[in-house]
Amino acid sequence: MQSFRTRRSDRKCCEAAEPRINRLADVDLVKDPRRTGTAIRSITPQNLDATKHSLDIAKLKIPDRFSSTHRARQDNMERLHFLSLLILLGLAGQTPCSAQQAGRDGVSQGSRQSTEETGAGVQTANQSDTKQPNVLFIAIDDLRPELGCYGSEIAVSPHLNELAETGLLFNRAYCQQAICRPSRASLMTGARPETTGLFHNYVSLRELQPNIVTLPQHFIANGYETAYCGKIFHHGDEDEAHSWSRDPVKRIKGIEKPKGAFALPENIKARNEDFQRMLSKYGEAARRGLASEPAYESADVPDHAYVDGYNTLLAIETLHEMVEQGDKPFFLAMGFTKPHLNWIAPKKYWDLYDADQIPMALHADAPRDGAAMGLHASFELRTRAGIPKSGPLGPELSRTLKHAYLACVSYVDAQIGKVIAALDDAGVRDNTIIVVWGDHGWHLGDMGVWGKATNYEIATRVPLMIWTPDMKVRGETSDALVELVDIYPTLCELAGISKPSHLEGHSFAPLLDDPHQSWKQAAFSQYPNPALREWAANPLSPAMRETWFGPLIQQVEQRIEKQQGTTWDRELFEQHLMGYTMRTDRYRLVVWKDHRRPDAEPLFVEVYDHHSDPLETENIASKNPGLTAELIEQCNAGWEAAK
Repeated sequence: MQSFRTRRSDRKCCEAAEPRINRLADVDLVKDPRRTGTAIRSITPQNLDATKHSLDIAKLKIPDRFSSTHRARQDNMERLHFLSLLILLGLAGQTPCSAQQAGRDGVSQGSRQSTEETGAGVQTANQSDTKQPNVLFIAIDDLRPELGCYGSEIAVSPHLNELAETGLLFNRAYCQQAICRPSRASLMTGARPETTGLFHNYVSLRELQPNIVTLPQHFIANGYETAYCGKIFHHGDEDEAHSWSRDPVKRIKGIEKPKGAFALPENIKARNEDFQRMLSKYGEAARRGLASEPAYESADVPDHAYVDGYNTLLAIETLHEMVEQGDKPFFLAMGFTKPHLNWIAPKKYWDLYDADQIPMALHADAPRDGAAMGLHASFELRTRAGIPKSGPLGPELSRTLKHAYLACVSYVDAQIGKVIAALDDAGVRDNTIIVVWGDHGWHLGDMGVWGKATNYEIATRVPLMIWTPDMKVRGETSDALVELVDIYPTLCELAGISKPSHLEGHSFAPLLDDPHQSWKQAAFSQYPNPALREWAANPLSPAMRETWFGPLIQQVEQRIEKQQGTTWDRELFEQHLMGYTMRTDRYRLVVWKDHRRPDAEPLFVEVYDHHSDPLETENIASKNPGLTAELIEQCNAGWEAAK
């Protein structure tokens, strides 16, 4: 499969790097495309000669930013010929976008390829259809629904609140696996983990699914220009050869790109020293999270001193580029890394909160009669410097950590506000779909756990909201059960393009007009044994047992062995145990099975009643055998039966 990508490595800077002035009878082609279109449409056979003479030929230029995304740099004479061509082709009566399209198609060196080159299953649309909506696709890492619009008592999230007030918020949206790479791969391909084969962070999507058509790849084939900034796929899975048709802006003139995660010198020093120490002791295993660093930072720095703020500036400039060129609808993806660990945000966002007023987890104990393998020992957090390697964290540290998480939430909310404002500034808000999603939830001391990576409500439930220009209902909250795997078919439907046959989600577009209608019966997620997996969901490495994790792992094993009795087998529980979870309107079912034997009886079952126990504090499976059997039967019927 060949690449769609058009390289722009010659670009040196992006913001105010050079005057963006082009003359067509004193019309700025880049800053004012609507006037450009008006000027071009005014050309007729009767005034063609006069129009040509009115051009300020000596000063006529097209800046690199206007042309370099589709061709190599041209000298000034070639740029002159480009605009002259628009006139000589007789573009009178065309729309601004169609006029620009004609000019760009004349100089393009193949930013799009034929259907045969895009891979099996890709269906194309007419590229000249300029009425298709743009898409602003916003991803947030490790964000549970800890937002004001979701009822958080403390979170300061005015921009997402405003989006929810004018769009549609989904109160019961769920990921397909509560870990980054599998969750994102599922969303971006529209296929569930059992289909992608991705169950942990250390195998790539294309390694397992070389020909699957991703969401942006399908949009490219249907006439869209696609680009991303930040984290959309998991790191290392960016799929640049297939999913993105152009490079984003890479640098901002006059603003230094952040060189690492931390801004404070003492934290940079601590991180580097510890990494080198762990790397020398454990080799490559240290790169998978064993190296320690501070869990949080509050520095008095501008937003762009950290990666998410800097990427926001890149995304805004990329947005302007895509709009100014105007020849295709755009699909712009912006991925924020916070509130993923480490919890790093400028001090002003920490200052939004009074630490003493931050509410802590309502229930900090494991579920009564729950699965011994259902919860982990907060491995991901415990690798950080200053975090106890065993036992409880204590109230003071717990409060500081939640404060740090909330500061990151507000930091990201502010960046989202900037990106959405840029849509207004560019004049394209009224033709742009905005979708915001989190890849999974996060335990902040809930059930005694700090981290993602469980099959329970707190880890699988995610924020999801959508805004479209023509939705009939605004400011509503839908309690319909929806899943991240539903986003792909939904955006296809809203954009008026076909849906690939491999999709395993269900478009929730009808909910935009009637958010309270009857909907699917269940949402499905899964996670391999959290208790005996590393925090990336990969099997335990020998290095993990050699570190201070060793005693923690032994404690977990003893707990599981005590509960499971004769069914305990280390290889089974470490390598092959999979938890399958189903959320219905009322219940959560968790079925623990040998992944190699999907038709075998479960090793353990959990059922939680959300009507009486929304925090999932007690497993009622053994007390309700009839209900449990019905739920298992429903789960075995799978997602297709739940539509």
